[in-house]
Amino acid sequence: MDLSGINPAVLIASLMVASVPIMLAAIGELVTEKSGVLNLGVEGMMIIGAICGFVTAVETGSPLLGFIGGAVSGAALSVIFAVLTQVLQANQVATGLALTLFGLGLSSLIGQGYVGIKPPPTGMVPFGPLADIPVIGRILFKHDPMVYVSIAIVAAVWAVLKFTRMGLIIRAVGESHEAAHALGYKVTRIRILAIMFGGAMAGLGGAYLSLVRVPQWADGITAGAGWIALAIVVFASWRPWRVLIGAYLFGGISVLQLNLQVAKVPIPPEYLSMSPYVITIIVLVIMSSGRGRSAMNAPAALGQNFHASR
Repeated sequence: MDLSGINPAVLIASLMVASVPIMLAAIGELVTEKSGVLNLGVEGMMIIGAICGFVTAVETGSPLLGFIGGAVSGAALSVIFAVLTQVLQANQVATGLALTLFGLGLSSLIGQGYVGIKPPPTGMVPFGPLADIPVIGRILFKHDPMVYVSIAIVAAVWAVLKFTRMGLIIRAVGESHEAAHALGYKVTRIRILAIMFGGAMAGLGGAYLSLVRVPQWADGITAGAGWIALAIVVFASWRPWRVLIGAYLFGGISVLQLNLQVAKVPIPPEYLSMSPYVITIIVLVIMSSGRGRSAMNAPAALGQNFHASR
C-alpha cells in the first residue's frame, strides 16, 4: 500500500469534476419536488441527455451544442412524464420508473453506432496566472466551464426560491396546491415548467458525463447517478446549498475510492466500488430516522396529483 501518490489538491479538483453531473440532476429534481412533483425518472433523463449530447457534439464538432442538446433532450423526455402525470393524472412513482426504463432502452438504441468514438474536447476556462498559483490554482482555476456553471446554477436556484415571487409561487404550489389554485395560480402549468427544468438539468448532467467526465459513449454510462441525485435531494432537506455539499460528498467518495484502488489498499476493489452507494444509503437512513429535520422540510403536497375540478 502506497498512499504517497495521492495528491490532495488533485483529489479535491477531481471531486469537483465528479460532482457536476449529480449536482445538476439533483438541483433540477429539487425544483421539481419543490413544486410538489416526485419524478423518479431522473436516471432515464440523464442517460438520454448523455447520448443526445454526445451525438450532437460529435456530429457538430461543438461541445457547447452538445450540452445544449443534452439539456433539450432531457427536457423533451420530461414532457412525457409531465403529460402523463399532470394532464392524464397517472401515478407519479410508476410513471417515473417507466421513464427510467424507457430512457435506458432508447439511449442504448441511439448509441449503437457511437461506441468507441471520442467527442470533441471541452477546453478549460482561461484564468491565466491564477491557474499557476500553487495548490489553489490547481483546485479552483483549472476546470472546464461546466464546473463553474453548475455552482452558478445552484446559487441561482437558491436565490430564486428564497427571494423572488417565482420561487414563492413554486413553494406555495408544492406546499398546498389547493390553496395556490384558490389564489388563482395555474398549478398544472407551474408544475409542468418545473418538471421541464428538472429534465433539462438532468439532461445537462448526463451530457457532462459523456462529454467530459467519461468522454465516450457506453451503455449504462450514468451507473446509477440519477438515483444518487434523488437521494441527495433528501439528504439536502430540499435546500439548494445542501445539494452542493451532498454532491461534493458523493463526488469525493467516488474519487477517493478510485485513488485507494490505485494505491493498492488491501481492501477488495468490489467493496471500494460500492462504498459511495453504501455511504449514501447510510446517510439517508440517518437523515430519515425518526422525525428528523429532513423529514420535516419535505414539501407537504409532494407526490400528490392535482385536478382543478376537485
